[in-house]
Amino acid sequence: MAKYCRNCGAELKENQAVCLKCGAMVEDVNKSVSVEDDGNIGWGFLGFFVPIAGLVLYLIWKDKAPKNARMAGKGALISVIIEAVSVVFVLIIYFGLFAFTGALASGMGSSMTLLTALM
Repeated sequence: MAKYCRNCGAELKENQAVCLKCGAMVEDVNKSVSVEDDGNIGWGFLGFFVPIAGLVLYLIWKDKAPKNARMAGKGALISVIIEAVSVVFVLIIYFGLFAFTGALASGMGSSMTLLTALM
């Protein structure tokens, strides 16, 4: 079966990568870019440090490369969970200290008294 250049219509040989008449690159529809689906931890790190990339890769690869998709998705999920727990922890500490120092300040009369009491 003969192949023809999509740009100029010239006949192409079997393993020809460039059209000799016009210089256009020849696309081989039988060749497809494949991703090695080995569930590499690198995809997990990428998902952890760039969660949106992990989510996008998960959505793109969930059918074509499920192991890599799962690893990227896990990294993104772990990152989001750690961020949420960190925010809750910081808020608890902030409001806990605010309530504690507010209670001390109201009991002693002023914040200057609180500072001298803590020293």
